[in-house]
Amino acid sequence: MAIKSTIYKASLQIADMDRQVYGDHALTLALHPSETEERMMIRLLAFALHVPANDDRGMLQFARGLSDTEEPDLWQRDLTDQLIHWIEVGQPDDRRMSKACGRAERVTIYCYSSSAHIWWAGLETKVTRLRNLEVWRIEAEQSQALTALAKRSMQLQVTTQDAHTWVSDGTGSVEIRPVPLWRGGN
Repeated sequence: MAIKSTIYKASLQIADMDRQVYGDHALTLALHPSETEERMMIRLLAFALHVPANDDRGMLQFARGLSDTEEPDLWQRDLTDQLIHWIEVGQPDDRRMSKACGRAERVTIYCYSSSAHIWWAGLETKVTRLRNLEVWRIEAEQSQALTALAKRSMQLQVTTQDAHTWVSDGTGSVEIRPVPLWRGGN
């Protein structure tokens, strides 16, 4: 018998001063049996950092990710089903990144473990041609502190200003400073 996913509910209040995006979002996240709470919280953070100000080009949604190798962790599709934004969490290989860049207008990767620098060192020269790719690293201490906020039912405030993000649950707060490793368009 297969182990089922664990369901988490998150109520997010987002105030992103850098992008002028504000809103409340009620989210349901499925924690895959092979996924850690740390990875799930990075997916939640990625949602907060990339949710669009409006739905003119489609909504940002959680995809099947770990359950389906053809889908990212999050994606944004427009009304014509064109893939606008592909967001991946973890340490994908260069072939997966290249494939994603061929399918979507924009691809964003968030790596977060203490081994992320080793993973990136092996890939950095292989992705230089991928102009629509961004790769960000979340420091291990920050991702682990974010994990401490994980609960089956969460009410979180996510505030971003000057490239710093604070995630708070009312009793504790974590500052996240994503480090850009690669920004193909820049």
